Amino acid sequence: MEKPKILVVEDENVVALEIKKRLVKLGYVVPSVAASGKDAISKAKGFLPDLVLMDIRLKGEMDGIEAANEIRKQFGTPVIYLTAHSDEETLKRAKQTAPEGYILKPFEEDDLRTAIEIALYKYQVENSSTK
Repeated sequence: MEKPKILVVEDENVVALEIKKRLVKLGYVVPSVAASGKDAISKAKGFLPDLVLMDIRLKGEMDGIEAANEIRKQFGTPVIYLTAHSDEETLKRAKQTAPEGYILKPFEEDDLRTAIEIALYKYQVENSSTK
């Protein structure tokens, strides 16, 4: 069975590399890391990941919520937010994109793995029942 491909969207390079390292250790493939919303959409189009781990606050014109919404609309890819922000307004906006999960930084590796596995399973079940 092919290992799930995960796109990491994080504008802080050190944090992005740490997340990538943890994901690879957990057995996932991280073909790319994106630092902006526009970059995330472009990379999602390029390699069609199985899941996107999305930070909410990104540099540039488009934040992670806008990027997640666009990725879901264009490709149907499930998104888990991985962010340090949980204020009421951010949560309200994030909920509108129907994310598969919302993990606060700093995070435990087991929490990340669990959220990913549940999101991938849910996506697989939902898509196999529509075929």
